[in-house]
Amino acid sequence: MSLPPVPRYDRLQALAKRFPQLDLSAIDTCISMLHLGHSLTGAYDAHLSRHGLSMGRFVVLVRLFSMEEVDTGRSLTPAELAESASVSRATMTGLLDTLEKDGLISRQDHPEDRRMYTVRLTPKARQLLEGMLPDHYRRLSALMAPLSEAERSTLRELLAKVASGIPALRDP
Repeated sequence: MSLPPVPRYDRLQALAKRFPQLDLSAIDTCISMLHLGHSLTGAYDAHLSRHGLSMGRFVVLVRLFSMEEVDTGRSLTPAELAESASVSRATMTGLLDTLEKDGLISRQDHPEDRRMYTVRLTPKARQLLEGMLPDHYRRLSALMAPLSEAERSTLRELLAKVASGIPALRDP
């Protein structure tokens, strides 16, 4: 016969007796955010995979698509895409290689620097995005529907505060 699981907060209280620097509320909140992040990533992966995309590939395509909407005729360099997607240039090169292989982007010589190239969407990519974005935006609206506009604003502010503390975990 197995014992019922000990609630998370009770386990944390037991650990706090051994580690007095353990802030129960901070740990519990962080664990909740990690669980949400994991669930959100899984939901995004499932949603995007229905369209043959990963999160990285989707971010690149949407960035190019939105740039074309705002500044018709403008294309981006791989370095600009890497910076806007917060990934390394090597990661971006891999994403661009697979997107090009799948016929979703084309690379063109840079108009001012022969050592560089720019990236543009193909008609196939535009058709893919035009077909999926309405459903994508509907799903995002449904995800956030339980929150009022004021709650969404508060959540963005709170998430920015949490993000400002990331160096405390990441940095030596």
